[in-house]
Amino acid sequence: MIHYLLKSISYIFHPLIMPMLGVIFYFSKTPRFIPEPVMKAKVFSITILTIILPILLYFLLKTIKRVESLELKTTKERVIPLLLSALIMVLILKRVLPYDEIPELYYFYLGILFSTLACLVLAFLKFKASIHMIGSAGFFMFAVALSIHFKININGTIALMCIIIGAIATSRLHLKAHRSSELLIGFFVGLLPQLILLNYWL
Repeated sequence: MIHYLLKSISYIFHPLIMPMLGVIFYFSKTPRFIPEPVMKAKVFSITILTIILPILLYFLLKTIKRVESLELKTTKERVIPLLLSALIMVLILKRVLPYDEIPELYYFYLGILFSTLACLVLAFLKFKASIHMIGSAGFFMFAVALSIHFKININGTIALMCIIIGAIATSRLHLKAHRSSELLIGFFVGLLPQLILLNYWL
């Protein structure tokens, strides 16, 4: 029972959904007026680029035998998906979230791009940093930064994210998908770019 619960947590909080959660969280908390059609267009575009497109690319890579599973169990399997993810982030920054429209989301996705590139470098070095931890830590830091930026109380969200991050780490260890060092490095690879980029928008 516990095994299936932890496995479900691992799938529910897959890294693919974290960039989208950041966008939804921003639009739900920002005090700025943003026309509803603009919000819907941004959410729709990012859903296509960060969820639908990666899933389609995964099936393509699986078909041509470049990956074996969604877990990307080896560092060799990670290289092409991470390169594609980096290109998708560049496309989002250029076309969907340019700096002069929504700076907070621009720097959030710039941080995701830097985290992706750092994870790619680690993959070349044969180190398998936890992408789950990268995604959750990046979103966590962005949420904390937004609460400071807009002076809003999100203590409940912060507490929930701490529980979720702990549950993700526990699930990855229980499933033997990562060692503790890979989880720790993944956490900092996700958190540090967001923290460093605060100097440019906070």
